Amino acid sequence: MYRILSALLMLAVFTCTPAEADSPDTIREEKAVIIEVDGDPEEHKNYLEAHHPAINVVHTYETLFSGLALKGDPWRLDQLRSLPFVKTIHPVVTYETQTTVSDSATADSVLPATLNKTAYTGKGVQVAVIDTGIDYNHPDLKANYAGGYDVVDLDKDPMETLPEEGLPTKHGTHVAGIIAANGDLKGVAPDADIHAYRALGPGGRGTSVNVIAALEQAVEDGADVINLSLGNAVNGPDFPTSVAVNRAFDLGVPVVSANGNAGPDNWTIGSPATAANALSVGASAPPQKTPYLTAPLKDKRLPLLEMDGAKPWRLDKRYDTGILDEEAVQGKIALIERGETPFAELARQAEEAGAVAAVIYNQEPGSFQGTLPETDDPVQIPVASMTKQDGQWLKEHIRSSQFYVNTKYAMTDFTVADFSSRGPVTVNWDLKPNVSAPGTNILSTVPGGYQELQGTSMAAPHVTGAMALLREAHPDWTPEELTGALATTARPIRRDKDELLDPIIQGAGEIRPEKAVNTTTILDEPLLAFGQITHNKETKTQDMTVTNTSGNEQTYRFETPKQQAGLRWDLPLAFTLDEGESATIPIGLTVHANPLDKGIHQGWLRLEQDKKTYQLPYLFINETADYPKAMGFDLTVKPFTRGTYAYQFYLTDPAESVDVALYHPQTLVYDRTLFHTSDVQTGLNKGQLDESELGEPGQYVAVITIRLENGDRESYQTRLNIRDPAE
Repeated sequence: MYRILSALLMLAVFTCTPAEADSPDTIREEKAVIIEVDGDPEEHKNYLEAHHPAINVVHTYETLFSGLALKGDPWRLDQLRSLPFVKTIHPVVTYETQTTVSDSATADSVLPATLNKTAYTGKGVQVAVIDTGIDYNHPDLKANYAGGYDVVDLDKDPMETLPEEGLPTKHGTHVAGIIAANGDLKGVAPDADIHAYRALGPGGRGTSVNVIAALEQAVEDGADVINLSLGNAVNGPDFPTSVAVNRAFDLGVPVVSANGNAGPDNWTIGSPATAANALSVGASAPPQKTPYLTAPLKDKRLPLLEMDGAKPWRLDKRYDTGILDEEAVQGKIALIERGETPFAELARQAEEAGAVAAVIYNQEPGSFQGTLPETDDPVQIPVASMTKQDGQWLKEHIRSSQFYVNTKYAMTDFTVADFSSRGPVTVNWDLKPNVSAPGTNILSTVPGGYQELQGTSMAAPHVTGAMALLREAHPDWTPEELTGALATTARPIRRDKDELLDPIIQGAGEIRPEKAVNTTTILDEPLLAFGQITHNKETKTQDMTVTNTSGNEQTYRFETPKQQAGLRWDLPLAFTLDEGESATIPIGLTVHANPLDKGIHQGWLRLEQDKKTYQLPYLFINETADYPKAMGFDLTVKPFTRGTYAYQFYLTDPAESVDVALYHPQTLVYDRTLFHTSDVQTGLNKGQLDESELGEPGQYVAVITIRLENGDRESYQTRLNIRDPAE
């Protein structure tokens, strides 16, 4: 079985002439790197200052990881590789923002301030935004900007990447505006102080070590809450960034993390949202007007998915349809089959042929959400996608006669966005996301103005803003109480009036800051993850702390769950808590595996207090499930080396070996085996290859095959670009 993961694999090539590589006298631009070290970073700092005075030690990291931030000539930095205490010179590019793009403000735009129905504004709360930087000159952010740090260039100027510095960015500015814009547009917590940390450079990409270094800097600077609207494709609880998030939480700083945009499949959440202590956030979607096509005299409805980055679909009359490349499409809606050609190029072809809009239909069953990348010359016609079945139906009727369609519109239900990544977490089977928040069509600040974006990157800062409100309202609450209050008072999202969406889609539900500020009960760990069932009969217990935050005595009782074959709940009898009292409540579950299907089992328990009802999501894995056994394959040139490449991948199960084979991207014909290794372990695996082992440059499909210890084989594939070293 092949598991197709959406992964961007970047191969950065460092090239230099022999003279540049070998001579310390050549004048070169100073570089910034972060190194991981064994032992005491402060001792190593003193050593470098004494024995390598030409290298500037910018910062020492020893709170969340052991490392040094350095600046210097690339030749001199390369000499550090031989020092015994140097473990790794970073980076490895794996982190990206979690955003898709809409064109501009529309009637469906969501304004961040609408979430805040409290009397609080976040005043005095220090919010750290670890992202692409911030346009601190934006009129809606100037008053809130309180400083920060650039972990990419190692200086105190966390400005967004400018055009002259590479592919420009705006993501961090948009995130900061959702949290605390205070001008023409208002954020959730408009009086909070924003500290910006630029961990993602040109194009919104960065490194795990930069993210960790920014986390450490934010903790040292006294952050009250940290926002991480970034992530990768590694669904593992012990990935380095997840470990760093847990350490920050243990030091008293809650971290809000975007769940990822790889939905709607299960197991798509990525680090650092996989961290046990991260407040992981999915993207809810309010009711919206969506277009569909109808044909006169045909009882047929053809749903459309508008492509992110395209002009809004606002057609208001009947249009003829035509098949691009088969007939003239001037003044028509152009129908196009999806293939290898990028969506933007297909849309451009339709536009240049005079089409009023373009519909790209899938070449395989199911729907898809396409994206048109931002350019200086964007496509000016609306572009949408359609299923294969609907596209072929439309194509058949176009070919048989002149065929007109009308555009109509329908309102969607309040739900979770399809792109929002789903849980659970592999290895420890944690239930994620924790909560959901608005993540579609969010209007916020960007350099030079405002823009509507969507993604879990936009959902997370809504939660961060809510945390700032809670921190202002209850400065004495612990991180556990702050995060627990949001989850306790979240509103579960329903599929219909009788059925809730699965917990791994929404967590505890969409946050309600006003309810959280005024809650009379806090449930710590209200998401009940019972782990994996490995025996025919097994009993699991999860402890949940209940705190009465009211001024009165309160009595709680569990509603008896419906009988279900294979499950037996052991729930406490009714219990009473005095004002301010807390109690740890054991919740027991006995599972008989045989009557149950293998895989994910989830649902909801109900805790009642007077007229209030708290919905508690639960989850367990019966024996096994169809989770990814390997992920996060990455191949990059090692910094400051000539011809040495580093690879890494993550394994969720014990394995005997891993093979990486390369295939032609169009024909899928086998080309060669890139490497085989038997030196593997559960978790993160690293290794290196010589340039001579890579073979011919080009675009490939890399198939990673894992032989598990139980004898099974699992595979997944990703795109790989091996670039010519001479480029």
